[in-house]
Amino acid sequence: MNLKEIEIFLQVAQTGSLTQAAHRLDMSPMSVSRRLAALEASLGVRLLHRTTRAVSLTPEGAEFTPYARTMLEAEQSARVLFSSGRQGAGGQLRVTAPSGLGQRILVPLIPTLLAENPDMKVDLQLSDEVVDIVAQGFDVAIRVAPLRDSNLIARKIADNPRVLCAAPAYLQRHGRPQRLADLASFACLRLSNVLQWSFADDGQTTGVSIDGRFSCSSVEGVRSLCKAGLGLAQLTHWDIREELRRGELVAIELQDVQPQALAVWALFPSHRYLPLRVGVFLDALAKAMG
Repeated sequence: MNLKEIEIFLQVAQTGSLTQAAHRLDMSPMSVSRRLAALEASLGVRLLHRTTRAVSLTPEGAEFTPYARTMLEAEQSARVLFSSGRQGAGGQLRVTAPSGLGQRILVPLIPTLLAENPDMKVDLQLSDEVVDIVAQGFDVAIRVAPLRDSNLIARKIADNPRVLCAAPAYLQRHGRPQRLADLASFACLRLSNVLQWSFADDGQTTGVSIDGRFSCSSVEGVRSLCKAGLGLAQLTHWDIREELRRGELVAIELQDVQPQALAVWALFPSHRYLPLRVGVFLDALAKAMG
C-alpha cells in the first residue's frame, strides 16, 4: 500500500468531501479520486461510498480507518525519530476525558507537556459521555467508570475508589450515617445521570437509590454544594482529593458496606503501534497521579 494514498483516504474520511480533501492536500479532485481508486484496487474492497453531494465510509472503510491511522503515524514517527534536532514527541494528540477529572488533572499537565514537546499539538475533549474513540479518531480515552467488555486496550493509571463525603459543618448539624439504610434520612447531592450510589458488599456491588433535592450534571456542581454543607455526596477519590486533604470534606465509612473500588483507566485502540506522543502523555499522567 502507498502511504500517500492512505493519507488521502484519511483526509477524505475526515472531511467527507473529495474537494475539501484535495484542497487540504494541494491536489486536484481528479487526482484524489484516482489515488483512492488505486488504494481500493490494492485492497480489493470498496472503502468509500461516493455520490455527487457527499462521500461516506463503507463498513470496510470504517474497519480500515484505525489501521490506516496507525500506518501513517508510524511513518511520521519514524521520520521524527531519525531527524536532526529532534526534541520530544510530535503530532496531534487527541484525548477524551470526563470533565471533572479532565479539569482537575489533565488540563494542568498541558503546559509542561507542550513545553517539553514543541512539535506536539493537543486536542482535549472533556465530556462525561462515552465516545467511540476509534470512529472519532481519538488516540486515548481516560475513563473512571467500570470498564465494559471491549476490544480496546486498557492501562490502569491509578486507583480511584468512590467516596461518601460531607462537609464537617453538615455532619455537626445532622450527624453521621452509620449504615446504608441511614442514607434515606440525609440530604443527598447526586450527579444527574447517577440514580443509585454504589458500594461493595463482600466483593459484590450493591446500590441504593438516591432521590435528593439537588442533582447536577457536573462533578463541580455537586462538589461545590457538598463543600457548602448542603448534604452528602458520593464522588471519587480524585474528584475530592484536595478537599479531603484540606479538611473541607470528610470521608464517611458505613458499617455494613465498603467503598466501591474504581480506577482511572487509559483506553486506546491497539497495542500494535502506540505513537510516542501517547506514551509521553500517559507517563506524565501516571506521574501526576502518583
